[in-house]
Formats: sequence, C-alpha cells, structure tokens
Amino acid sequence: MIIDTHAHIYTSDSDRYPIIDNPYAPPAGSGSPEGLIAEMDAAGVDKVMMVQTTTYYGWDNTFMRDTVPQYGDRGRGVFTLDPEHPHSADLIYSLVERAGMTALRTYPVRQGDYDHSGNRALWAACRETGITINALIGEARYAAELASIMADYPEVPVTLDHAIHLDISKDDYPAKLEATLGLADFPNMNAKLSFLATGSAEEYPFADMHPATRQIIDAYGPDRCVWGSDYPLELWAPKTTYADYLQLFRSDLGLSAGEQDAILGGTAERLYFSR
Repeated sequence: MIIDTHAHIYTSDSDRYPIIDNPYAPPAGSGSPEGLIAEMDAAGVDKVMMVQTTTYYGWDNTFMRDTVPQYGDRGRGVFTLDPEHPHSADLIYSLVERAGMTALRTYPVRQGDYDHSGNRALWAACRETGITINALIGEARYAAELASIMADYPEVPVTLDHAIHLDISKDDYPAKLEATLGLADFPNMNAKLSFLATGSAEEYPFADMHPATRQIIDAYGPDRCVWGSDYPLELWAPKTTYADYLQLFRSDLGLSAGEQDAILGGTAERLYFSR
C-alpha cells in the first residue's frame, strides 16, 4: 500500500470555483485531479490525500468539497478553515460527514500566533470528529505554541507539514531541524517527509537532505513518518518528478523494507484512512 499524503489540486473552471487575487498558480495544464490520478497510476500509488490550497482558493473549500468524494476509498481531503472565522469549527462536522475530510490543515493566525482561541476551537472539533490535524508552521518559533496546544489535546493525531519547511540554504535551518526533532517527544505527533526536493541545495537525489531525513525518522520512528509528493511538482517541487520523488524513498534513502512499508503507506493509512 502506497499513500501520497500531500497533493494539491486545481481546476481551470474559475467561474464555478473562483480564485483569489494574485494566486500562486500551477503551470497551465498541471495540477488537475485527473492528472494526479494519472501520475499515481503510473507510479503505483494506491491512495491520496488531496490538500486544499489557500494560495489559490483562499479559505473557500468548495472545489475540494465537490471533488474529493468522487474518488471514493482512493482519496480523502485535507481541508483548510479560517481560524479567525467564528463558524469555521462548525463546518468541520459537515465536511467530515459529506466531503471525505479526514484532516484539517492549520496555520498561525494573521496576528502571528498559533496558540489562538480560533485554532483551539478547530482542534476541539477535530478531537470530536476523530480526524487529524496537519500543522503548517513556517518558523521554528511556532513550535512552542504548537506544543502547548498538543499538550492539551493528546488524543488528537497531528502531522507536521514539511518539517517546518526545512531548507538547508537558509540560516534558520538548524533551528527548524531542532524544533522538528523536539516535537517528536509528543507521541501524537507525526512527521511529513516532503521537504527533500524543496529544501535541498543539490539536484536529485538531494543527498544534502538525507542526514536530516534520517535524524527525523530515527526520532519519530517510521510508524510516525509519512511521504507526500507535493503534487503538482511543476509548481511546488520542480527539481524532481512524481515518480522520482517516490523512487527516492524506495531506493536512494536506503530505507529498510519495514521503514518503507510504514512511511509510504502504513502510517498514512492509520492517520487518514482508518475512520
């Protein structure tokens, strides 16, 4: 079983699904759900988590709501909701029941805090519905705030998106890696290993990111690590292809068979497809 835990989807139908001003858009012809399924089929990927894209649709989940259920048991949705909107938490219940939502992606609020009453309301609704939190924090300083909420919601499974956007060329790389490793102390925290292509200063197979990847796998254990493609790679990870990014975990990282089973499918099955 191979599960892609991180694929963004787009449609060219902007009349039915309006986009935000100045969107971060994929190249023409890329990013469609149909293209995603074709990439999955060619690479032998069984299931996928489709991720709502705030950089294109903002907080409007309509396209995700209409699309995810079309893929039955093969696809589930990671939705995003404005933590500062008073009714966002209420939407979780209907999206879980009717739109294949098994994860919510959360962010710091506009004022710059992650540990905010709005995010706590979203966490509470995720606890009640039994779904996973995907935490996207772009800076190491938010790790302490994330840890504060996790301490109060130990029942909620959490995935750290992109390992806080590790980038070996940035001055904050050591701090982000340290924060990522520190969060492994929480048994409900999982690590998404989707940063190698975007965080490397090299070409494939991104050898300069292998030591950090090994450190994260050792800290969390393979049963708390997942693979994600960052589809469409033309936009989000242009230094590699869908098939090569999967091959990186099948071969180049030197993972054992057991590690591959967990990271490429087993952990994701538990987090996103078991409810």
